[in-house]
Amino acid sequence: MQKISARILLDGLKEIDPMQDKQITTVVTDSRKILPNCVFVCFKGGRVDGHDFAVQAVEKDAAYIVAEHPIQGVPQEKLVVVSSSLTAMVTMANNYRTQFSPIVVGVTGSVGKTTTKEFCYAVFSAFGETLKTEGNQNNEIGMPNTIFRLSDNTKYAVVEMGMSNLGEISRLSNAAKPSVGIITCIGVSHLEHLGSRENILKAKLELCEGMEENSPLILNADDEYLSHAALPKHIVPVWVGIESEMAEICAKQIKTTQDKTSFLLVDKKRGNIEVVIPTVGKHNVYNALSAYAAAVSLGLSPARAAAALERYQTVGMRQKVVHFKDVTIIEDCYNASPDSMRAAFHAMCEMDAKRRCALVGDMLELGSVSQQAHQETATIAADSNVELLLCYGSLSKITAQKAKECRIQQVIYCETKQQAVEQLKKNLRPQDVLLVKASRGMQLEDILKEYYQNTDTEKGLKQH
Repeated sequence: MQKISARILLDGLKEIDPMQDKQITTVVTDSRKILPNCVFVCFKGGRVDGHDFAVQAVEKDAAYIVAEHPIQGVPQEKLVVVSSSLTAMVTMANNYRTQFSPIVVGVTGSVGKTTTKEFCYAVFSAFGETLKTEGNQNNEIGMPNTIFRLSDNTKYAVVEMGMSNLGEISRLSNAAKPSVGIITCIGVSHLEHLGSRENILKAKLELCEGMEENSPLILNADDEYLSHAALPKHIVPVWVGIESEMAEICAKQIKTTQDKTSFLLVDKKRGNIEVVIPTVGKHNVYNALSAYAAAVSLGLSPARAAAALERYQTVGMRQKVVHFKDVTIIEDCYNASPDSMRAAFHAMCEMDAKRRCALVGDMLELGSVSQQAHQETATIAADSNVELLLCYGSLSKITAQKAKECRIQQVIYCETKQQAVEQLKKNLRPQDVLLVKASRGMQLEDILKEYYQNTDTEKGLKQH
């Protein structure tokens, strides 16, 4: 964060006498990161209440304390009382954002946000200093923290925006002010909170609210909801796809090897370009197309943008391909929904394998469609010719039951993570491909870590 006047940063939250103005060095929400002249924002969490550390923050020379109620021991001149610390974070991000003029790429969607963000980072960083959302910092705390990292040197910023309810992306977009937006697709993630895919579409389209007149909005033409959506009149839709004739930018001649995908990028306005991306799966082709479209819609070089797609790097536990001994493992433990589960199985099918195997866990926050979704996982696995299916988690009992009905050759339900580890050690064979996927809360990476550590590693571990 560059130093900023407290009067500017806290505008709308607290009136500050010009004679008492200070230069703020950073905004923190973690009491362990308190520094002199910072703003400390108090949040009440499930286990820790930030308000309990407010006095400590004052003792460490924090300039201001943002809190949802008065706190004994915090001087009035340092206290900023707000109705919502979340709203205060977004307000400060908005105020900070006005001090800079980067080109901002706003990314949202039910599936593929983070991967698309990483493709955008690969592309835009080829043209200049680029900032991106780190990890999953895409909510009303994380996105402001991304904005606070803007500086005079930032030419481009790729900002991911997530949500769980209506109104959240509206607030984030109005603070970030995207120059170009991307909506990847409309799935069923967060259906438990929003009730219908129509409401999910409405929530994702809130991205447009922070965009200026004639800003480009990149949309998936193959998505049944986006392709029929009533779009705001002030944005200019740019359609990408693989199947739809509506797509202005599309992929043809898609070919997959063990670790890469090549395709012919057909840009109806700018010509055709051969592209290679260092990952597998049709869904990743959509993500790459969106990043390319965002760049060229802003006037950047098509050839350079397409070439930069090859610089994409997998982050976290999203479809990382690991070669362990003679088994290829697709680590996709970060998150899961019916849409991403289907895409992951399809990606596995594109890889060479003597036998296809999967370890699947629960998909969370699906509300009324949860049972159907977990049954569909079994159907998808069967359609993918999976011969060994391991299921872990209470909801995944449904998957295991359905998988037996689908006559998958070997179906094993694991009550514990340790059972899953033992079944992997017992059943995986050379030349197998194993897909590992579930919602983040299932922490399937713990199973993999134990499996790697407790299996003979004389041939070593190689990651891509």
